[in-house]
This record gives sequence, C-alpha cells and structure tokens, in this order.
Amino acid sequence: MNRLKSSSATITKICVRDANKPRDFQIDSSITQVVTDVSSILNDDSIDLVVEVAGGTTFAKDAVFAALKGGKSVVTANKALIAEYLDEIVKLVDEVNADKSKKAVKFGYEASVCGGIPIIHTLQSAYKGDIINEVSGICNGTTNFMLGKMEDGADYDDVLKEAQDLGFAEADPTADVAGHDVRAKIAILAKLAFGITVPIDTIPCIGITEISVVDFAYAKSMGCTIKLVGTAVRQSEFGEHDGALSVYVSPKLVPLNHLLASATGCGNAVAVDSSNLGTASLAGPGAGRYATANSVVADTMRVVNDTCPSSPFPMLSSSIDIDNDFVSAFYIRISFQDGLGIIRSVGDLAESQGVSIHSILQQPITDRMAADTVVTTEACKYSQVKALCELIEKEDFALSAPVFFPMISDY
Repeated sequence: MNRLKSSSATITKICVRDANKPRDFQIDSSITQVVTDVSSILNDDSIDLVVEVAGGTTFAKDAVFAALKGGKSVVTANKALIAEYLDEIVKLVDEVNADKSKKAVKFGYEASVCGGIPIIHTLQSAYKGDIINEVSGICNGTTNFMLGKMEDGADYDDVLKEAQDLGFAEADPTADVAGHDVRAKIAILAKLAFGITVPIDTIPCIGITEISVVDFAYAKSMGCTIKLVGTAVRQSEFGEHDGALSVYVSPKLVPLNHLLASATGCGNAVAVDSSNLGTASLAGPGAGRYATANSVVADTMRVVNDTCPSSPFPMLSSSIDIDNDFVSAFYIRISFQDGLGIIRSVGDLAESQGVSIHSILQQPITDRMAADTVVTTEACKYSQVKALCELIEKEDFALSAPVFFPMISDY
C-alpha cells in the first residue's frame, strides 16, 4: 500500500483467535500488534479503519456495527453480513455521517462478491448515466469448478469429494451447492443495480445437487453448457425492461457462445445489460487468498484516498415492484419407466398449467426401466413449471421429481 504516492496506511493491530498460531507472513512487532480482544481495536481512537474478514453474522456483525458507530470506516469481505443486514448498514452509515462536524465513515465491500473482480466498484461508479436492465453472474467458484468437472463426465459425488480435498468446498458444502452463497451475492448486486433491497429469504434458490452428467449430455446436444447463475432482471414483455424486478438463483442452460459460458474452473463472471452499453462483462478469479486480498486492499486505499463512495449503495431507493416468480424458457428432465402415452400425458399436464412446450429431446433408450427425456418450454413463469413438475412426479411412469431450471434462450 505504501508504494502508492498519493497516500499511505499503517496496520497497527490484527485481531486473531490464537496469537501463538504459526503464520506464513512476517509482522513487524514495532509497528503491528497481534491481539485477541477486538475491543482493543474498537476502543482505540488512533485507528481510523477496521478491516473485517472473519466472516459470519454474529461476532462480525457486532464488530462492524461497533466500528461504524465509533466513527471508524469499515472494509469487509462478508457477503452474508451485508445481504442479511443491508438496510441496517446503510441506515447506520447515514446516521453516523449526519454529524458533519466529524469525519465521514466509509463502507467498502468489493471483496464480498466475486473475489478479485471489481464488480462492486463498477456498479457504484460506471453506470451513473445509464439504466441497468439485468445483472447475472457466476458468483461461486466451487460450484463452477464442480459443474466443469461434471461436463467432462465426472459424477456429482466424486466431484464434490475432489472439491473438498482441494479445499474449494467445506466439509458441509450446503452454502455452495444449495446456492445460498450466490443468493447473498445477487441480493447485494440487485441493491446496487436497482436500488431495491430484496430479502434473501424471498429469493428462489435452486442449487446443483440434482444436476447429473445426463443433463450435460442433453446440454451438449443443444450447443449449451450448465452454470449456476444468480440473476436480477427487470421483467419485460416487449423488450422495454420496465416491469417488476425478479431476483433468483438457479442452474441455467447457457449457450456456448454466451460470455457466461467462458468462465471455467473456479472462475467467476458477471454480465450487466444496460440501455446505453448493451451487455458488458467482467470475468476473473472469484475466490482465493490473493483475489480477495486484492479487493480488500483496493477498498482500503479508496477509503484512505477519500474516493470510496459516501454511500455504499449510491442508487436511490426505487419504487420498482419485486416479483420473484420469474419468467423464462425452461429445461425439464423427466426420469421415467418406459411405456405408452408418456409424452401425451406430459403434454396434457403442461397444457393444464398453461405451459407451452417448445421441444422434446430424448437420447436412445438403453434401459426401459430407467430412461430420461427432456422437454423445453416457451417462456412461462417459474410457478407454472414448478406446478407442472409436481404433477409429473405423481404420474405412475415418473421415477423421481423432474429436474428443471431456466434457459438463456434469447441470446
């Protein structure tokens, strides 16, 4: 940080659980003190900025809120904290900064979404003269790594174990594979892009646990791949993008020539569609020690240089309605025991729910007791397809609940 001519910063204290734990970096004890009591930082008037990378929403929340109330700026990588307490954080920053006799506090959180990709700063500053229609992104490196391996033919359980062995996935991988991590991140991006707080417990969230190599075989036949995508989009009947806001997390069938398809391994990618720029994208390392640290240091220097936005979410609160019953074309895979009239039955059920079938795909049947077929739909509501799949599951031919997720079909 000190190589920059414009300003400098000094790390005076680091709070850890175990001060005696061996570490792979050197600390100059004449400058930096290692402590185990966070209050020694929060109560130190000489400290202007607190960096929080502990994670979680208990201890970290108390530390962040206390720092802001004490007149200290905060830089954090904690997406769960921001998504859950978004409005409270904004309100607290505004309240503290209402006292013009004191130096304003800043709240930097670039590292909370997509690691080293500067999507937060981009949305804060680069779209002030534009109107954003949609933000969608691959925001979780673990699931992108797993889906890439499955595309190459590996089974889900084997890929999950490999991700855990490599340290990409936790012993309990639920936050990643169930989509909860992406849900927190897309809630943050939606607030930045549209000025609306979407409670995370209202966001539809479909993870990758039901995806199989069979789905990738069908995707390949359609010139597509499968990615776990967080989406925040203004609904649009005729391309005007002036409808309600839909925010959701789900695997998506993505055309191979779409920019989101280019994110491989643990990489992340975010696409922003706007009125003036059309579709622009950012891609790069979405997680990891150095990617996260890069964003933390960048935010720290923005605070030091007084270029960090005074409001963490510059977009004014909007009156846009929220409707998370999103509209899309859908992919539906049905596992069945072969028999007569199955396609007709599926068609009748689809008609009963107002779902129009676009195509029917089926690989050659090698086992009549356990086969798969895929139905793709025209654009319809998530609730319609969900109801259709619940009805199909009740049919005698169905071996399990159908796997369904949206498709990018208008690219």
